[in-house]
Amino acid sequence: MEEEDSTWLIELESALLDGCTPQEINTITKGKKIPESLRPDVWLVCLNCQDASNQLLAFDEIFDLPNQNILRDDVKKFVTKLDNDDDEKLSVISDIESIITFYCKSKLMNYSSNNGWIEILFPLLSLKLPRADTYNLFEKIQKLYIPCGCVANGVPFHILRLVLQYHDPELCSFLDTKRITPEMYCMPWLRSLFAGTCNLEVVLFMWDLYFQRSDPFFIFFLSLIMIINAREQLLQMKDADKTTIIHKISTMPGDLDANDVSDFCSLAHYYSLKTPASFREDVADVLFSDSGEDVTAKLYAGALCLPVAVHELIAGATADPADSDVVKFFLVDCRPAPQYRAGHLATAFHLDCDLMLQEPSAFDTAVQGLLNAQRQALAAGSAAAGDHLCFVSSGRAEEEPSAHMVVAAFLKRAVRRVSALDGGFAAIHDYFGPHMVECLEDHDPAACLVCAPAAPGAAEPRPARRPDLSAVRLFGKVSSAMRAKGQEVRGKLIEYIVNPAGGGGAGGGEWHVSAAAGAAGARARRYRDVPPVFSITDEEEGPPAAPAAPDPPADLRELLGAPDVVAAFACREVLADGNMHDAHLVVTRAALLVLRHAGGGRARVVSRRPLATVVKITAKKRHPELITFKYGVPAGDELLVRDMDRFLIPDAAAATRLVSNQIVQQLDNTQ
Repeated sequence: MEEEDSTWLIELESALLDGCTPQEINTITKGKKIPESLRPDVWLVCLNCQDASNQLLAFDEIFDLPNQNILRDDVKKFVTKLDNDDDEKLSVISDIESIITFYCKSKLMNYSSNNGWIEILFPLLSLKLPRADTYNLFEKIQKLYIPCGCVANGVPFHILRLVLQYHDPELCSFLDTKRITPEMYCMPWLRSLFAGTCNLEVVLFMWDLYFQRSDPFFIFFLSLIMIINAREQLLQMKDADKTTIIHKISTMPGDLDANDVSDFCSLAHYYSLKTPASFREDVADVLFSDSGEDVTAKLYAGALCLPVAVHELIAGATADPADSDVVKFFLVDCRPAPQYRAGHLATAFHLDCDLMLQEPSAFDTAVQGLLNAQRQALAAGSAAAGDHLCFVSSGRAEEEPSAHMVVAAFLKRAVRRVSALDGGFAAIHDYFGPHMVECLEDHDPAACLVCAPAAPGAAEPRPARRPDLSAVRLFGKVSSAMRAKGQEVRGKLIEYIVNPAGGGGAGGGEWHVSAAAGAAGARARRYRDVPPVFSITDEEEGPPAAPAAPDPPADLRELLGAPDVVAAFACREVLADGNMHDAHLVVTRAALLVLRHAGGGRARVVSRRPLATVVKITAKKRHPELITFKYGVPAGDELLVRDMDRFLIPDAAAATRLVSNQIVQQLDNTQ
């Protein structure tokens, strides 16, 4: 164990000397605590301050802020709580006051008590860096990691409530009933990144992991875990007064021990993966930018539930069921029946929003049927299954109240992971544009209220949204394949959103429940006989549906020296669950091989991908070393993505260039 520990430390020291990235640090440390000797350099890299200039040279050393006395008193009060000796306290007081004074002057800001600045500076001062470096770190944390609007009734607290409601609606409802809003207990958490509420050792370890992620929104998941971990205690406090509950929650971070930080952050990471990415990205643009998008921010403040962007909805609907890296939604189309019949997504369960008011008992039965259908779809591994519910309304003002009532009914039942499509069905319609026929089931332009804006009660014309061409192609190719093979392909698309064996279970598991059907009973028949899903059977040519069993371990040097090997790249194989393995990506004349290290200079081949099946190679803008290879199969004029591999490759540019050239060369040889 000691040898292993020293190995990663040596690797980290070497990487820091070579000018590494935060992602490379994260790959090396694997969630370990950074040693005190290396922490200053790691934080400077993670916050991109390693080459920053000395901004304090512009400081005139004049302490004349309008509320300078308040700042000085706050600093002295804070420092008196520390265990440092008197000389150290004087040094800390001087550093904190100088940095905050210059920060206020350079940013044209005013200091206010309890804004978290003093608390943030204390862990930074513990690094014992030059004052200029400490200032640069402080400035970057303020710019990149502290959410905008951390004030009373601020947007960050509305967003945290949406996240809590999404993952634990019962606990959220309990706090709502007590009239306890997030700002009442977590203002210091967000303003100081927990530095004002946790002990120094915990903060240092937490920030080690936090800064390596380069994800400012992660503070919301840390806050979420802090609340959820105490859910049983909180739910038992139904007779306690509001002040007692607020005190209980707000002081919980103080109980966190350094030994708990790793698990604490791992849980937060899990919940981040289980939260729609489009919401996280949109929120990050609002909270961690200088754009001041007040209009967008207000939308979150008034949101009934967590909103999801149309591109993520489509991506989830077309994703491989085995891909755990994608949030998959169970779609609930809650438009009135005539609108549903004029066009809908093939995988959507129809729950007429009018049913709730016209036939309450039928609505309750339909809801039970919907939840049963969702469970059956998950159990059957259906391509249309998902453990996240996404409600699709019409997007029209006159029908939104009814749709909101439907969503509220599910939240009242404490159904987890409930969201609504931002923009409703009109957003889907605009997203696909001219590809409507291929992408929607039973689309009727004459009856569709989005297509015919002049029709009575139709929606107002909407600005066209930018289509995601890959999603359009993915839907289009399935439709093309279905048209080409007709009834033969229809017979092969056997996975349904309910049990494939046809068992309805309680509530029947029907697809389509309308108000009209409700009058005759809630067990309405589904609208279509066989709803298609987005998977083709394995009779279609392409890569295997699942990788073969890994080969037994062999000598790594022999594998890399095989005659057909063109090149090999040391890398980290990134699995769907976020775990990583040391590996080599090997390029041969006809395939990509993944050699996973097995220790002792040995490795095993865990996958072989024919070069002919590589349809796309992508890299993240922020993380160019993270490379994704997507594999597919021809389907008409398009390509169907069947599988993917992901790697962290230090020499990513060379690897992708060589693979691309090898693919072109192979194509030339086969022509």
